[in-house]
Formats: sequence, C-alpha cells, structure tokens
Amino acid sequence: MSILKRGLAGEPVKILQQKLGVSSDGQFGPGTEQALKDYQGKHGLKVDGIAGPDTFAQMGLYELILLKPGTSGDTVKKLQQSLGVTADGQFGGGTAKAVKDFQAKNGLDADGLAGPATLAKMSLFKEFTVEVVKKSEMAPGAAPAAGAAPAGGASDAPPAGEAHAEAPKRSIWGTIKSFFS
Repeated sequence: MSILKRGLAGEPVKILQQKLGVSSDGQFGPGTEQALKDYQGKHGLKVDGIAGPDTFAQMGLYELILLKPGTSGDTVKKLQQSLGVTADGQFGGGTAKAVKDFQAKNGLDADGLAGPATLAKMSLFKEFTVEVVKKSEMAPGAAPAAGAAPAGGASDAPPAGEAHAEAPKRSIWGTIKSFFS
C-alpha cells in the first residue's frame, strides 16, 4: 500500500489527518476524504480523495512517499529520470529493476520499493533528510497491523548477512489496515 483512501486506517492516515487539520483518529472516513478533496482542489492536484505520492509531496509529507510497482505520477517520473530509465510516470518492471540495482549498489535492502531511505540516498528531493527517514519508520516495539504485510522501501534495511546491533527498522506503512474488513 502506498496510497491512502477511504476505508483504510493506521499511522499514515493519522499523519495525513493532522496535516489536513481534521480529527486524527487514524480512520480514513468521509470527513478525511472531503478534507483531502478540498485540499487537492485548492492545490491543483487531481481531485479524487486518494492521497498518493504526488499529494504527499505537495503536502510536505515526504515520510509517507513509497513508490512501488503500480504507482504513477510526477513523483514516479522524477524517480525514473534520476535512475536514467524511460520517464513515463508509470512504475513498472523496468523501474523496479532499476530501483533494485540502485539499492544493491548503495547498501540498501534491494526490494525495488523506493521509500524515504532510498530516495534520500538518491538525493532525488532535498526534502528527504535523516529526520524524514526516521519519521517514516515505526516506533520501536510498535506492532504492524494484523494481517498487514511488511512494507519495504521506507525502511531500506541493510543487506542480509551483515551483522547489526539493532533490528531493521520497519515502515509505518506496516500499520495500515482496512477498517471495513
């Protein structure tokens, strides 16, 4: 998951709600959707009530950007340009391979997902700082949502086989769940 839309819940939803100035209960309901649509309309974004990488970048919520296969938009196009691949704004297999190659060459977990740690290493946006990478990670001891698959890219753990003093960080995207299920 790298978008937020109605019916989802978790820490990224809470962060979005705080930015929108609505009740931050972590549940993406009709009030959050309307506030997001209002924001999108005022800032020249596609008004669909879905928050993705371009909306997150416009809002300054860089800690929520997670680019992966299926993601599209200007943020993906910038990633592709940085990687030197066809910049069509669609994150497909070629982009995933280029991201994996970049990650492997730069000591990151080569999962093909471009989260804050990968994007910071690329110097794609000046806004991707150490603080943003830290904000993109779950607090120590925080449990992911029940049934949520671990989301990579934002944590970019060091390569397997290396000794570590601490456990790899996990992405806050791992807290996302649907509150309709």
